[in-house]
Amino acid sequence: MTVAPERPVALRCGQDLVTPALFERLTDFCAQEYGLERGVAARIQDQAIAMCYTMGVTRSGDTMAPSAAVDPGWHTFMLHTEEYATWCMEQFGYFLHHRPNSKTRTRGLMTNTVDKIRAQGFEVDDRLWGTAAECNPPTCCGDGPCC
Repeated sequence: MTVAPERPVALRCGQDLVTPALFERLTDFCAQEYGLERGVAARIQDQAIAMCYTMGVTRSGDTMAPSAAVDPGWHTFMLHTEEYATWCMEQFGYFLHHRPNSKTRTRGLMTNTVDKIRAQGFEVDDRLWGTAAECNPPTCCGDGPCC
């Protein structure tokens, strides 16, 4: 019996779900609009697109929420209304609405959201979700009870 060597499975990236040109426009807008370094804006935008995709394909938008750090990425995408609407229809056949509510961004909610994103095969930047292992008082990750 021959055993094939295991190869690591490549994780998906949110940015791969849009054209490179659109990702660049979204990243530039996010950086300028929110006063972010471009590299940070790119990470945020990648995670926001992965979250939107996960919410859309699982129809779990009512039980997921972006972290405070990722929220600007979703807002940036939605502000590009034509591209966002077209993308939603192409990806999952309906328009994914933004339904803000008064949910508190708890570590539990962020962990649940991150788990759903990972289940769709996406790479997750834990630092942007407040779920990083080093998130312990007095260090602050940006969200949740550790801050």
